Amino acid sequence: MMYTRCAILAFASLVVVNARSLLPSLAYTLIVSHVGYDFLGNFSWETADDPTNGRVNYVDKATALKDNLTFVSDSKFIMRADDTKKVAKSARGRDSVRIQSLGAYDDALCVLDLSHMPEGCATWPAWWTLSEKGPWPNGGEIDIIEGVNLGQQNLASLHTTPNCIMSEVRSQKGSTESTSCDASVNSNQGCGVSFGQDSYGASFNAMGGGFYIMEKSSTNGISVWFITRDSLLLLDGEPLLDLVLLSTPDAYFPTDKNCDYSKHFDAHSIVFDLTFCGDWAGSESVWNASTCAAKASTCKSFVDNHPDEFAEAYWEINSLKIYTPSLLL
Repeated sequence: MMYTRCAILAFASLVVVNARSLLPSLAYTLIVSHVGYDFLGNFSWETADDPTNGRVNYVDKATALKDNLTFVSDSKFIMRADDTKKVAKSARGRDSVRIQSLGAYDDALCVLDLSHMPEGCATWPAWWTLSEKGPWPNGGEIDIIEGVNLGQQNLASLHTTPNCIMSEVRSQKGSTESTSCDASVNSNQGCGVSFGQDSYGASFNAMGGGFYIMEKSSTNGISVWFITRDSLLLLDGEPLLDLVLLSTPDAYFPTDKNCDYSKHFDAHSIVFDLTFCGDWAGSESVWNASTCAAKASTCKSFVDNHPDEFAEAYWEINSLKIYTPSLLL
């Protein structure tokens, strides 16, 4: 097995060298690495009302730390929902966390090493980016990780101003769910791509998580990869980025004549959040179609009255690394 792995990696390295003779001399340089306590000084804790109408109360950093909704160590950063208290009818919702990066990045490669993502009925977690300049949807939104309730497949999407269209068939491993990225149509569905099984929720967590990698490039378009921990694209537990970039992404959004990058995207901030119910997870059709409906007649009543159901509703992040392009000489 070791010989086979080494042979594959050796061959792949030759492919990289040969491919670089054909492709533009573009590589990525690490500029930011967030691990553990780094998150505290490089993100803001957002407390505004949830724009997706979730049954959630986003708390500030001091409250999150005091109530153990944010926990930090030298090697881990954890954000979670409250799982101890019922929610009063007069309250905004269940306590949770939404953070946004203080930095913004245009052309960039984002690499997230994630051990656990929020799972369970009523949950709607997301890792995404949006225009620092705005206002939304000007400058675009990229949803990298997103799903609801007991789903097992990730959905990656773009949300933009008008005139950004994706073709149904393109070079990606995932399945095209929708082709118009325009946030003003189809109830802001965006242009989405669903991933394979085990890319989201409880099954993702049972495997010990993995890596999500997003490339945002004015020349290459926008791509998202999900890399499992047993992938041949890892060496000593870290992604071989050159090989990842040469592999077929799970989701690919070309920024060509049908979606001009310069008209739809600019420098983006990075967001992690965990809301409940809202326009997607809590919609009557989605809630009633899931087995969650057997636990409560509505998503809102489930959130209010079943705190113990949110024990697995947490993000456990090992690291977030940001790379920007640099020309190879």
